Formats: sequence, C-alpha cells, structure tokens
Amino acid sequence: MRSLISVLSTIFVMALAYWAYQENYRTQQALNEVRSLQRAIGENRENLGVLRAEWAYLNRPDRLRELVLLNYDKLELLPLTSDRFGQVDQVAYPQDRLKIRESFDVSSQGDDTEEPHQ
Repeated sequence: MRSLISVLSTIFVMALAYWAYQENYRTQQALNEVRSLQRAIGENRENLGVLRAEWAYLNRPDRLRELVLLNYDKLELLPLTSDRFGQVDQVAYPQDRLKIRESFDVSSQGDDTEEPHQ
C-alpha cells in the first residue's frame, strides 16, 4: 500500500511539474508578446510625432502664402475677408414652390378604432 501511495505521489508531483513548466512557457511567451507590442507602440508614437512635426512644417502660414501666390492664376484664391461674404438677400431661392397635384382632406377627428360611417 505504501508503494502505491509513493508511486501516485511521484506521478502527481511529475504532473504538477509538467503543468508548472507549461505555464512558465506560456507566461514567457505572453511577456515576449507584450514587449513586442510595447516596442511597436513606441515606434508608432515616434512616427506620429514625426508626422505631426511634418504637418506643422507644411502648414506654416508663410509657406501657404507662397503657394497661393505661385498658383494664383490656376486657383484664383483670394484672402478671406468680411467683404467676400454675400448677404442673405443675394441668395437665389427657387421661385417654384411645392405644387400639390391632388387635393385631400385632413381631419383630426376620430380614432382608428372607430367604425367607419355607413
């Protein structure tokens, strides 16, 4: 009986050791994946910073002003001032309103549950 308990205990300890080894392997794999993701996040943040700097550089007012002057004959862009806006009375609204072709009665009396009149 004692030898059976020893054998079962040994098998149990070996099974626990195998399980602990597998869990350690999975943990190491997950940590490597986390490190890889953190490295990718850092690279993407760095790239985003570079892109923001490039965007700010490209949108400098003096550069945009030069581009407008260079392409004035093609684009005909003008400075945005208050006299460039129109008035409401200058808007051309269509004169033809919605025309109703058929007439119909609109009544607010009665329910849908009432019996129709005969």
